[in-house]
Amino acid sequence: MNSRESILKAVKNAQPQQLPLPDIAKFNKQEKGDTARFIEVLQKIGGDVFKVNDIFEIKQILLNSFSNAERIITNSPLFVDIAEIVVNQDAHSLQNTDITILVAQLGVEENSSVWVTDKNIEVRVVPFICQQLVLIISATKIVQNMHQAYEIIGKDDYGFGVFIAGPSKTADIEQSLVLGAHGPKSMTLFLLP
Repeated sequence: MNSRESILKAVKNAQPQQLPLPDIAKFNKQEKGDTARFIEVLQKIGGDVFKVNDIFEIKQILLNSFSNAERIITNSPLFVDIAEIVVNQDAHSLQNTDITILVAQLGVEENSSVWVTDKNIEVRVVPFICQQLVLIISATKIVQNMHQAYEIIGKDDYGFGVFIAGPSKTADIEQSLVLGAHGPKSMTLFLLP
């Protein structure tokens, strides 16, 4: 037996006994998240929130709030009249994006993060390359905590997914908080009923 085989045999023999994973108790039986708490947390981490009734209201707020935006992109056909639809584009062609509009599949009350997958992001860089990120979510899609979120997303089929919570931020530069240091300078979330 050579030294490689000897080492592998020793490692194999030293493996601990396989144990079943523990059951994780539900932290709260409440299934839906509290939208008021979701909004409060998102505002504390630097995001803006608008409670709206429909897509038309979202478009009006966007056109008024971001009137200077030169390039608005989206994957949603709902915004084709105000934004460029991004489908199968090279990531480098999106470098001068002012606003990205995305629809989120899930929101988490405890940290105000939203879950977006490749179903709504055809080019992975889209939520990170823009200056202003706009996310849309239904209040019915907000869960209370990450445990519930992982139960839901674990059953879905996707190639890429990301939790996004507020605009990008860092406090590494002279110990002061800087928003937009390595991603969007702002995050605006529209909360539909």
